[in-house]
Amino acid sequence: HIIDPNNKDDMVIEGKEFIEMTGGVVCKKCGTFECDCARDAETAKKEGKDLRVDTIKNGEAFDKLWPHMCVMARSRPEDKYAMVTGLIERGHVVAVTGDGTNDAPALKKADVGFAMGIAGTAVAR
Repeated sequence: HIIDPNNKDDMVIEGKEFIEMTGGVVCKKCGTFECDCARDAETAKKEGKDLRVDTIKNGEAFDKLWPHMCVMARSRPEDKYAMVTGLIERGHVVAVTGDGTNDAPALKKADVGFAMGIAGTAVAR
């Protein structure tokens, strides 16, 4: 979809602003960014901890934003991860591009992850 300068609903938003508006990603059980929940099923079972399930902190704000977003500019790895998390929670199929180690969480969580060419790090690939 091409950005229509006459359509006030089309948005270009910076990643940092997106996170500020949605609250970013938190643990669904704890409601906090950092918690003691295990990040994978094996660790949860081994240590007898709850498995962390990520969610968007302010889902209502996310739902108002994402349908109108055409571009997320200056996006950081945590911005990509939040967008992927929110869209997957809402039943969408998500593809992400990335080239560095920091992009690995979003690449892994997405349904399809594209590591960028020979410049991409081994972790991203």
